[in-house]
Amino acid sequence: MSKRSSPRRPTRGRPAGQGVTRDKILRSAIDIFAEHGYAGARVDRISKAAHSTDRMIYYYFNSKEDLFVAALETIYKELGDAEAALDLSGLSPNESLREIIRFNWNHYRAHPEMLTLLNNENLQQGKHVGRSKRVKQLSFPLLSLLSKVLARGVEEKMFRPDIDAYDLYIAICALGYFYLSNRFTLSAFLGRNLMASRALANWEVVIQDIVVRFVSLAPQTMRSGAHAGK
Repeated sequence: MSKRSSPRRPTRGRPAGQGVTRDKILRSAIDIFAEHGYAGARVDRISKAAHSTDRMIYYYFNSKEDLFVAALETIYKELGDAEAALDLSGLSPNESLREIIRFNWNHYRAHPEMLTLLNNENLQQGKHVGRSKRVKQLSFPLLSLLSKVLARGVEEKMFRPDIDAYDLYIAICALGYFYLSNRFTLSAFLGRNLMASRALANWEVVIQDIVVRFVSLAPQTMRSGAHAGK
């Protein structure tokens, strides 16, 4: 059903338990979008998974497109909330950087639906997230934390002074995102199970070593455990 022909929201009062119903629809939508992609996530599939009705989806979200925007907003907000809870107190710049990398990697691992939704949105050329005012207003503390860690590392003569926090953030995200989003094709191509426990633990260390070596003034020794999956 196209947005033009979608039923409009009822004008009468909302039913009791509206927050619970809306949240169930939204969580079910995230699962269905992740499983079937934007094109394959039919409204009736979502309403069935939420034990609701198509009418209630249009009631709360107006259209499938608006529901997809809300799903993207939710995964971004959950990422921002998790970043805000990251505690680097008492850690050296080096260990703080490793902790940021561990956090990023483990958040991706714990939220595969996030990777799938972002893959879908990239296929849509970012048109949904681009029209979301809420995403633009969300706070993503990790970039700020990364900037502070880099500044401390430079001050303590551990890190190079020419590292841009945005570049480093993209590199950290890319090293984790690419591995997980391409895990099936890479596993088949390389003939290795990249989702085996040892392989996952190994790659977490590899990301840390790549990034720490890149930012460090002095060469860094690789931590024990790297290449454990080989």
